[in-house]
Amino acid sequence: MRWRNTPARYGAVSRVLHWAIALAFVAQIPLGFLTQATADQPALQFQLYQWHKSMGFLVLSLAAIRALWSFANPRPRDAAGPHRAGAMLARTAHAVLLLLTLAVPLTGWAIASTSPLQIPSFAFDLVLVPNLPMDVSDAAEAFWSNIHVWLAYGAGALVVIHASAAAYHAFRPHAGSLHGMLPQRRVQAR
Repeated sequence: MRWRNTPARYGAVSRVLHWAIALAFVAQIPLGFLTQATADQPALQFQLYQWHKSMGFLVLSLAAIRALWSFANPRPRDAAGPHRAGAMLARTAHAVLLLLTLAVPLTGWAIASTSPLQIPSFAFDLVLVPNLPMDVSDAAEAFWSNIHVWLAYGAGALVVIHASAAAYHAFRPHAGSLHGMLPQRRVQAR
């Protein structure tokens, strides 16, 4: 097992970070909706918000590690082919997704930091996460809430496009884009 990326495929660290972020990020979507749907159950809503914040801090931490790791580990070469525009579009989408996995949790942290309620954020009930040094006001909370929602919806749409493109390329002959992010199967010699 290779830890680092090679010219042909992603290494184990990149793959683990990719899938961990993807699972946590996708889990945030229903969790975010549930925080709104349980307004008539304040105790449950509070717990859901704490879990949503905890998952957000996890995504932010993993995305920061992934960003640093990607600078130290060049991505594998794009599959050979005549579609340079498609390869450039894929690289751009990857960069935007990485930025969004940082920006969406940061704007969520900004909401918690600017809220007049000043409810402490505990990551998984273990670590108190301090608020960002921001002005506290209803207007600031509303501003960051709107930014957070729009970035989250945009990220969700981009995730659907990314997953669809990966699935499409996985089933094309001689395309290996998805295979570079999946665990490698060992071929046994006879």
